[in-house]
Amino acid sequence: MSSKDWIEKDFYATLGVEKSASSDEIKKSYRKLARESHPDHNPGDPKAEERFKGVSEAYAVLGDDAKRREYDEMRSLFGSGAFRRGAPGTGQPGGVPFDVSDLFGGGGGDTRFGGGGFTDLFSSIFSGGGAGGAGPTRARGPARGRDVETEVALDFDDAVRGVTLPLTLRAPGVCDTCHGNGAKPGTQPTTCPVCHGAGVTTRDQGSFSFSEPCRNCQGVGTVVEEKCPECHGTGGVTKTRTLNVRFPAGVADGQRIRLAGRGEPGQRGGPAGDLFVQVKVRPDDLFGRTGDDLTLAVPITFAEAVLGTDLRVPTLDGAVTLRVPPGTPSGRVLRARGKGVVRRDGQAGDLLVTLDVVVPATVSDEARAALESFADATPPAAREHLDARVRRVG
Repeated sequence: MSSKDWIEKDFYATLGVEKSASSDEIKKSYRKLARESHPDHNPGDPKAEERFKGVSEAYAVLGDDAKRREYDEMRSLFGSGAFRRGAPGTGQPGGVPFDVSDLFGGGGGDTRFGGGGFTDLFSSIFSGGGAGGAGPTRARGPARGRDVETEVALDFDDAVRGVTLPLTLRAPGVCDTCHGNGAKPGTQPTTCPVCHGAGVTTRDQGSFSFSEPCRNCQGVGTVVEEKCPECHGTGGVTKTRTLNVRFPAGVADGQRIRLAGRGEPGQRGGPAGDLFVQVKVRPDDLFGRTGDDLTLAVPITFAEAVLGTDLRVPTLDGAVTLRVPPGTPSGRVLRARGKGVVRRDGQAGDLLVTLDVVVPATVSDEARAALESFADATPPAAREHLDARVRRVG
């Protein structure tokens, strides 16, 4: 991402959130937009790919609290006119707008800066306020690789019991031919003749001077004379890699698993980013889940509800017998303790069995006669409170 992007691009608008949005709101919007525009969901659609890159770029800044503060400060500073010629201390006549391209080298090259962001940039822009008064400069140092996010769908049983699955990713990686330095095998990068390895150059602008990343070496401090034939001097290539990822027992739908150091590799010797795996659990045709408890709906007959019965129901690893007491109403929940999802501490949730009394739509003559005899021998349900209300309103 170029330095000018931080000023000219409205990352809040890209993610469709207000400037006051919380971190959770920004993350939620990013995930939604990333899913909608992901190239895997929009094959052959270059516009969707550009949207995906845009929201990823925006989230890389707004999703990091430190970078977000620097981004807000930079845009506020430029929006306030602090960099207009004629502002106090510049010694320039007022009213002439300061061109952002003056600050960032007129767009001549990819003027990037390292992991320090604008805090580091501003520490080297102003060098004492006097013409030619160069202060300390800083070359680009190691930069941490970006985090990678992907999504995996698990079967219900695998999510409950735990499973190890191969996960194939296609993402930037270090070039195996040059090992990341961008130079042709047998050669090495040389010190930049413009900045002499500092990675920055100092320029005068009116009555003050500032430092900027060297445009000859892109702020790295070295240049590649003979480029690697595999990565063409970039030091990185897009790789397909397969990781064996262990999903712990009891992983839940929507859970996010972090694999430290498995994201994009760092630049200039920096650490790799992290890999975040978003888990989607496919529903089971029999069991449901509430936290660590499993749920199961079981139909019983009217006679079983009235007389009681022993009910044999399945569990994840076998079956269990539950006692249905006489006079059980429809909707009652029976609990089989320890037959749910096993927690990380070894404790298990329960199996919650909801009883559903089934009323047949039709019955045989014999069954009807038996029910009529049952009705004659059974007192009617107590409905006096309802009858009283009917009489009042009738």
